[in-house]
Amino acid sequence: MNSVYAINKTINKPIEFRGLKAQYIWWLGGGLVVLLVLFAILYICGVNIFICLSVIIISGAALFVYVYQFSRQYGEYGVMKKIAKKAVPDVIKCHSLVRIKKQLSREKHD
Repeated sequence: MNSVYAINKTINKPIEFRGLKAQYIWWLGGGLVVLLVLFAILYICGVNIFICLSVIIISGAALFVYVYQFSRQYGEYGVMKKIAKKAVPDVIKCHSLVRIKKQLSREKHD
């Protein structure tokens, strides 16, 4: 009896949707939700519908361009790496180094 199994070749690959990879999909979705809430607030406040639509369409286009640019420029984990690199300190100060040296020199003599 010979069995044939389909192998899932996309395992461990990042999620991709129309060129957007990984976390950029979430960024775009979150931005669209913010634009929806902004539209609702503007509409409830009585702003002219054409002004509301203009603001939302321009902001939405800018959001798409910005997120796609990040996706192309940095790739799957590039922005997270950039943020993490900024969080690494330039210098590590150790004020108790003198005490450590004294303890080590005592241990050598004992």
